[in-house]
Amino acid sequence: MLVLQERPYGRSCMNESITTYQNLKAIIADIFSSLKLKNREHPKGRKPALTNIEAVTCAILKQQQNIETKQSLYDIVEPPCSYNTFVVSINRTLDYLAQVIALIVSVFRKHAHIVKFTDATETPVCLLKNSKHHKTMAGFATKSKSGKGYYFGLKTHLSADLEGRILALKFTSANGNDRVAFKKMNDKLRGLFVADAGYVGEEFAKDFYIEGERMVLTATRCNMKKVATEEQIELLNLRMKVETHFRMLKVVYGFITSMPRSVTGYLTHYLAAVCAHLLQLLFSIPSKVTPKVLV
Repeated sequence: MLVLQERPYGRSCMNESITTYQNLKAIIADIFSSLKLKNREHPKGRKPALTNIEAVTCAILKQQQNIETKQSLYDIVEPPCSYNTFVVSINRTLDYLAQVIALIVSVFRKHAHIVKFTDATETPVCLLKNSKHHKTMAGFATKSKSGKGYYFGLKTHLSADLEGRILALKFTSANGNDRVAFKKMNDKLRGLFVADAGYVGEEFAKDFYIEGERMVLTATRCNMKKVATEEQIELLNLRMKVETHFRMLKVVYGFITSMPRSVTGYLTHYLAAVCAHLLQLLFSIPSKVTPKVLV
């Protein structure tokens, strides 16, 4: 049993008796070592209330366990600092989370299946009725319509391969052009890309095509007479594989939120949820990719 020592300000040290926290912290420490990231911003100064590894661990733990608020997380991990300092420390992890995502995605890309899927999903930042008064993400969020109706927020674009590896991720405004985002996020990838009818466009398909290396297969709209082969139909029917990632992010990792009070808070929340999902994939996809590649 870990003994917690009292600090002068009356709060115990970080509650490291939580097994999940300890395991996650060890993984994040390995990733920091692999990327040569600093655990402390000022190594010679006084040790911060939360090191960078601890802050990143807390940010991911919140989404991994789908803890709704930072206050609830604060009560669980019992950090040796005030709640305000705790929130500031977590929001400071945005750049580190982005680097963790980039590392895991780069590993997945090296082992990617030739068949890939790209899609986008709505990411509301608040209820539609509150959009006129929403200030935090006003400079990025817009009003748009999805299959579920109108919403105010962003759009999350994601590419994944046939075996479930996430290969690219991008955020745009809700009314952003899907085909423009598609080309930018998949620019360095090769293979057969499968997408829904929202990406239909003859000029788009020609621009994206590289002979012998890359092409895109899109579903057709109801008013189109294009005939697909049995193989193409079979591939198009597998588009739900990318939808699985969106469902996991939203249902399991609490991706959708209106709680943050800053742009950094929103982005940190989104990236922490993505990190939680990527780490789960890293340990679960049966392939040559193992956690050892991060060490």
